[in-house]
Amino acid sequence: MVNKIPARIRWAVDFMDVQPADHVLEIGCGNGAAADLICRRLEGKGKMFAIDRSEAGVDRTKARCAEHVAAGRLAVRQIDLATLRVPVKRLTKVFAFDVNLFWVREAKEEIALLHERLLPGGSVNLFFDTSRPEQVPDILEKTSAQLRDGGFRVYIVDSKQPPVIGIIGRR
Repeated sequence: MVNKIPARIRWAVDFMDVQPADHVLEIGCGNGAAADLICRRLEGKGKMFAIDRSEAGVDRTKARCAEHVAAGRLAVRQIDLATLRVPVKRLTKVFAFDVNLFWVREAKEEIALLHERLLPGGSVNLFFDTSRPEQVPDILEKTSAQLRDGGFRVYIVDSKQPPVIGIIGRR
């Protein structure tokens, strides 16, 4: 089935506890599975903005989530996080799954942008597949340090089945 949502994505979105009025930014929307699941939880004032550097990812998300785009719940753009411009302090949650930016290089500017645009009490939810356990210590250490340096309180969550870790930054 084309629209099947992987267990790891379902677990991460369930953990994030999306509320009907949330304003969610997804970084790296890929095939649109998470965007579809998140948008189904938004009602009324809730909105989602999904970005991907890849034109193919944007196209797949738009196709999969056409009903959410048509309803005005979802906007999808091909853009890099570093150049993203959204209204200040409007986001309640940021979501990303397997976006390497936060642990493979310095992301000080991107994290500052997220901190500036998240409402107080909002969260950055960065999830990673742990099927390559040798990477997990680096992912945890580097991502946590960058979020802390950017002014976030950091929490770690994990799941054995599906194999996922989450680094959660609260504003």
